[in-house]
Amino acid sequence: MLAEQVISPCHGEVKEVFVHNGDYIYEWETLFVIKGEETEAEVSIGISGNVKKLYIKKGDRVAPKMVLATLEDDMVISGSD
Repeated sequence: MLAEQVISPCHGEVKEVFVHNGDYIYEWETLFVIKGEETEAEVSIGISGNVKKLYIKKGDRVAPKMVLATLEDDMVISGSD
């Protein structure tokens, strides 16, 4: 299986964490919500697989390009037209 990183898109505080280590996630499922100064960003990724490692928790401060989690891609294509 291929390891993929979930990267923070912005500065802010982690408002919600919807996954835990070992959870199975689906493509484009919301994993985290980050509250910036003026907006909130929902963080998702276009792969399905298992959460291998979380690097953040609710209340943590994050910055752009910071690794939030590592996922194991199950290589199953589940998108639709």
